[in-house]
Amino acid sequence: MTHAAAIALPFDTDEILEGLTRWVACESPTFDAEAVNRMMALAARDLALLGARVERIPGRMGLGDCVRARFPHPMGDSAPGILVMAHLDTVHPIGTLAKLPIRREGGICYGPGICDMKGGTYIAIEAIRQMLRAGMPTPLPITVLLTSDEEIGSPSTRDLIEAEAARHRYVLVPEPARPDGGVVTGRYAIARFNLKTTGRPSHAGARLSEGRSAIREMCRQIIEIENMTTEDCTFSVGVIHGGQWVNCVTTTCEAEALSMAKRQEDLDAGVAKMLALRSSANDVQLEVTRGVTRPVWEPDAKVMKLYDQARYIANAIGFDIAHQSSGGGSDGNFTGAMGIPTLDGLGVAGAKMHTLEEHIEIASLVPRAKLLAGLLATLA
Repeated sequence: MTHAAAIALPFDTDEILEGLTRWVACESPTFDAEAVNRMMALAARDLALLGARVERIPGRMGLGDCVRARFPHPMGDSAPGILVMAHLDTVHPIGTLAKLPIRREGGICYGPGICDMKGGTYIAIEAIRQMLRAGMPTPLPITVLLTSDEEIGSPSTRDLIEAEAARHRYVLVPEPARPDGGVVTGRYAIARFNLKTTGRPSHAGARLSEGRSAIREMCRQIIEIENMTTEDCTFSVGVIHGGQWVNCVTTTCEAEALSMAKRQEDLDAGVAKMLALRSSANDVQLEVTRGVTRPVWEPDAKVMKLYDQARYIANAIGFDIAHQSSGGGSDGNFTGAMGIPTLDGLGVAGAKMHTLEEHIEIASLVPRAKLLAGLLATLA
């Protein structure tokens, strides 16, 4: 099948936006498994209404469930097909809607998680919906996998992602488009670390000098960690917890750090530096443990051929797409590193992800949905 019929499908901006905002209204922060499961139920119902065979995969590690939807195809379930892979967890805690209400202002629409990545996920399903309505067959079977913990590095779902991807010929990831509207053909390597400092308690008023503050030691370590940043490998600390009473010298303090590099060897060197950190004094302790890791994904000839096809379809729709390797890992790291042709950044255009100004560009909804439909209609 050619792409022309797919991009001529009658996508409607207002209809898409209505469905998308219904999803955005269902808040789904990663660490709230019940909230994520409500979102999964909402998406599962939408997929079931399209005729997909929907499976709910129980979560683990205290995190939410996943949803896998397979669409009927003459080739059956066992034939390698197209995996549309997305996550429905967000970084926004329950109650963010009060601070970031869903609202349309001119050409943009605001809402928690609307860009990263409910917008892209919704238009991917909308592309499938429009193709089914038109009775338009696809050369390959289509599976949709919706996961629950991407925002924290996918610790509970990496095995599921890799197992499912291994059964497919292509992986399409509707993460947000790049700022220039382009797509992603590679991702940087990422490692996370858990840090813990242990000091000695004392009364902060009566016996301050007898204590050894875990918070103070952690602050020293944070400065040292972030000063290790170079052009080849970055280091940052984004979470810190310590103390309970202001009149007590804190015994323990915990933090989470992130390291990112364009090349795997640079990340490996960064990991070695992190694991070699030591406390600044004998009377305080520092423990560094390695958390989840995303491998580097470097584009190969198969990825670039997939990009070329996407660009051809985009040009036919009326816009162009550049490509790039990108920081800010995604589950595409895993599938790309496996050597499965993966194209990421196929979602909506927008900005200010992970902030109280997160929004999408409404005008991008239909063209990006058409791009996804064109790929589903032509990949073989």
